[in-house]
Amino acid sequence: MLKKIGYTLVILYVMLIAALTLFQEKLIFLPSTLASDYVYDFAEPFEEINLETADGALLNAIHFKTENPKGIILYFHGNAGDLSRWGQITSYFTKYNWDVLVMDYRSYGKSTGKLSETALYEDAQLFYDYVSKRYKEEKIILYGRSLGTAFATKVAASNKPGMLILETPFYNLTSVAKKRFPIFPVDYLIKYEFKSNEHIKKVNCKTVIFHGTDDNVVPYESGKKLYELASPAGGKHFITIKRGKHNNLSNFNTYKNEIERLLK
Repeated sequence: MLKKIGYTLVILYVMLIAALTLFQEKLIFLPSTLASDYVYDFAEPFEEINLETADGALLNAIHFKTENPKGIILYFHGNAGDLSRWGQITSYFTKYNWDVLVMDYRSYGKSTGKLSETALYEDAQLFYDYVSKRYKEEKIILYGRSLGTAFATKVAASNKPGMLILETPFYNLTSVAKKRFPIFPVDYLIKYEFKSNEHIKKVNCKTVIFHGTDDNVVPYESGKKLYELASPAGGKHFITIKRGKHNNLSNFNTYKNEIERLLK
């Protein structure tokens, strides 16, 4: 009887490992899609753009524009939703007279293309190249939120932007997965590592990290650990949002005051 139960548990464990391996993209990426003829509607002036990648993917983005901008914020959003939602969120920064460009990742919104870690990094760099032809590099702020912090950090490590802002970042994706699935050999299963802990060491611009103490998606300690590796060369700051969770930091005065200080 005990042997039969043991075999059943082993089979169940193997099946769960197989499921994690096969469906991990569905756990990491939670896109919603938009029809190619969907019409965006935002209160702030904007331009819709599409950039084609080397492998033929078409990436959709929204470029919010202000009069006499101080520069541009290149924003990499979280793992859920599409630009109809993220456009509303990111247009907030135009109140400080900064232009904003936010892209949808492959398979999100109107964007096409096959997902891979390498392709996502290359896509992020493609948009950095786009904005750096239109704005001076020192006038570019890279902003990453949650999943997007991996792309913002990688691009900052490979270029010379004016500032890097990370909201609820993770040390690397493997560490987050280990926390969530402690009984599985995550090191051998995960296809997307997003090693921000390695990339942040190469960032030389001012780096600011926001993290909430009550974040139940990416632990506060994960962001703090990443911050410890950041180079002090351009100045670095860690902003703790007491009682802040993963998706509500903008509701806190600490966040609002710090963003205002950074962008003014």
